[in-house]
Amino acid sequence: MTADKPYLTGHYKPVADEITATGLTVEGTLPAELTGRLLRNGHNPKPGVTPTHWFKGSGMVHGIRLREGRAEWYRNRWVHTPALDGAPYMTEHGPDLTASTAGTHVIEHAGRLLALCEANHPFELGQDLETVGAYDFDGKLRTAMTAHPKEDPLTGELHFFGSSPFPPYLVYYVADAKGEIVHSAEVQGATASLKHDFAITRHHVVFVEGNVTFDPADHSGIPYGWSDQQPSRIGVMPRGEDGAGHIRWFSIEPGNMLHVANAYEDGQGRIVLEGPTVDREGFHLSWNWWIGAPGRGSEPVARSYTRRWVVDLTAGSVDEQIIDDLPVEFPTLNEDYVGAENRYQYAISFPDEKGLGGYGLVKYDRTSGARRIYQVGDARMPSEAVFVPAAGATREDDGYLLTVVSDLKQDASHLLVLDASGLDRIATVHLPHRVSAGLHGSWIPDSAPEGNLG
Repeated sequence: MTADKPYLTGHYKPVADEITATGLTVEGTLPAELTGRLLRNGHNPKPGVTPTHWFKGSGMVHGIRLREGRAEWYRNRWVHTPALDGAPYMTEHGPDLTASTAGTHVIEHAGRLLALCEANHPFELGQDLETVGAYDFDGKLRTAMTAHPKEDPLTGELHFFGSSPFPPYLVYYVADAKGEIVHSAEVQGATASLKHDFAITRHHVVFVEGNVTFDPADHSGIPYGWSDQQPSRIGVMPRGEDGAGHIRWFSIEPGNMLHVANAYEDGQGRIVLEGPTVDREGFHLSWNWWIGAPGRGSEPVARSYTRRWVVDLTAGSVDEQIIDDLPVEFPTLNEDYVGAENRYQYAISFPDEKGLGGYGLVKYDRTSGARRIYQVGDARMPSEAVFVPAAGATREDDGYLLTVVSDLKQDASHLLVLDASGLDRIATVHLPHRVSAGLHGSWIPDSAPEGNLG
């Protein structure tokens, strides 16, 4: 059975136990300013458990503690939710929003460390990655929460949404810098289309509804599928108390986007949105990988190419184009530029749907159009690259990229620290065991607000 499930083999083979290791070996020199924790989440079912879908695997958070040039510890912990012990999501009373895999992302906001999965409530973690419990923002979160909230770098507000295959289809939230939900509203005109990620600009919130929507006939445990009848469109909503009632929807070409790179308003007031997207064929190749079905691609993402949309609010039109032919996913950037025009973006490159090409870490220069790739090496796969600004940075790409590399030949993993400007290797931290390929994570500097982070 395991051999039929690609998400249980190779780079994705789950870690079987929880460990703590101290005094990690460092090659090169870790910058002293990298003082904090790199946390990364991913689906990691317990031994003996074979989930029906990659995304049904229980979440495991991996943490690496750096301090003033030292790598002090590594630890990994399952997020102990009811689902880890087999509790069902659907009950006779409806969905249990605490029965979460909590395996998609891990963030910090207002001193709370939250493991996220878009179908459920967040789960709060403590300073040693122990599970504190489900968190509903003191009862103000009445829906699920996206795994991709956006923190406004100017205000410290956390913008997020809850999406559902049933009404209300889309609810928008804002939590202030202290972590209190200060605004929520149902977004008008939304549908059951899958909304995994979204974007904010200085003045707008941007949602994307693609052709992947609720499919009650699907039996993978994630009831979604491609539908040619589902309109593909972008929703642009003004930020503010009454914005949800003034959203405008713009038709776009068929496709599906999981992750946003960034969005901003250009000098003409147009909305510019970018992110990797798949077409119908790419979605089916990817979905079949996610469920371990025949007719799948060689990787979990197939035909995933970066697309740019330019939404002209005055003309009511959208210009869109594929701007790169390299298969990529997990776009990131210097998060000081979330919602503003950014020059640089980063992503992970994958082999194509036939398995040709390799893994790498990609840097895009949106001004010059240049693309640079750091090749991690044969049988090695990097994780999403987290950008950490350098102390006293004066340029957008003054900083570091942190990525955890799975090495099948050595059956090991290491943390790779690159100079974000030139993609030169600065340091390597050797980890005590191989870390399975996961999804998303965060850098939490020691300057982050205190709370359960300790």
